[in-house]
Amino acid sequence: MRLPDEMETAAEINIVPMIDIIFSILAFVIISTLFLTRSEGLPINLPSAKTAEPQQTKQINVTIEPDGDIFVDRQPTEVNNLKSLITGLIGENQQGLVIINADKQVDHGRVVTVMDLVRQVPEAKLAIAAKKSN
Repeated sequence: MRLPDEMETAAEINIVPMIDIIFSILAFVIISTLFLTRSEGLPINLPSAKTAEPQQTKQINVTIEPDGDIFVDRQPTEVNNLKSLITGLIGENQQGLVIINADKQVDHGRVVTVMDLVRQVPEAKLAIAAKKSN
């Protein structure tokens, strides 16, 4: 019960808990992004050299559809042209990573043929794409 001569206090919103929540979310985002970086090796201090050059690695996707059609970076191609096309895409003095995306219903011999042609390309590394099973 309020007495008639009491002053009515204005309602306030306390923003300190809201600031705490914002800082907690910010800390969570910063910490979680640290785990998104790709580390290619152990952390070391590399020496410096005047003639050092970055190594270019080109990624090339070879897709084999269920009916056997082959695509290199979404462009249709024939098996006979595969080796020369990948060699041209990688270029000189570069390394290339060729990722084979073959449908699970593709004939095994077709995939082996493509793998064999990719292995014949100098400076090409081979990888096979797969979906992680549960």
